[in-house]
Amino acid sequence: MTYCCAIKVNDGLVFAGDTRTSAGVDDVRTYNKVHVFEFPGDRVFVLLSAGNLATTQAVLAHIRRDLEEPVVPMSLRLARYMFDAAEYIGSLSVSAQKHVAQQTQYSSVDLRTTFILGGQIQGEEPAIYMIYPEGNCIASSPETPFLQIGESKYGKPILDRVIRPPVPLEDAARCALVSIDSTMRSNISVGPPIDLAILPRDALRITHRLRLDLDTPFYAQLRESWGRQLVAAFRNLPKFDWETPDAQGRLLDAND
Repeated sequence: MTYCCAIKVNDGLVFAGDTRTSAGVDDVRTYNKVHVFEFPGDRVFVLLSAGNLATTQAVLAHIRRDLEEPVVPMSLRLARYMFDAAEYIGSLSVSAQKHVAQQTQYSSVDLRTTFILGGQIQGEEPAIYMIYPEGNCIASSPETPFLQIGESKYGKPILDRVIRPPVPLEDAARCALVSIDSTMRSNISVGPPIDLAILPRDALRITHRLRLDLDTPFYAQLRESWGRQLVAAFRNLPKFDWETPDAQGRLLDAND
């Protein structure tokens, strides 16, 4: 019951996610899925989560605990490269799943969680990684400069058509919001509010962080404009041969 996406363009990174964790008839709950860890001037990380909430919370608790401990083998503060940070999150996820499984060994609950970790460490390129429940990870590529977790299929077409490395950062952010809006229209398990975070290249801090609900003026305008222009584009699609006036005239002549 989640949809999150991260986009990498030349100008920086964009992160967006919904907040719905359940969507029963009389039980709709929300939970933040965009988690920011900032060390201004040195490094910044954004962690998106989709999957078992207990596993997610355990991983977040371990991250925060390791940041507070004076001596630990690894933490987000100590990671030398973004890949090291992604592997660290992966190891925490595997450990959390095993721990919860030991407490609920007779349960059929799915304990898996998938993460997207993005950010930048000073001296390194911005990067985004998808971290699988098994602990392994993959990075985005110039050919596919975005990653998705959760209910990804409804929001993927707009990302496929628009997102390329040269796309401006603000356009990438608008595309992420449209991608989530398209998903919400087709799947009740994805819902508002929407969290958005923008990380410009080399800023080493989140410059814009928004929470958008259906009645937020900017988001309401974005949704209305996108829907209206989609309908207009559809109406301007090429016509079938038999729909043109010339074709209709030729059909009449042929019938005579």
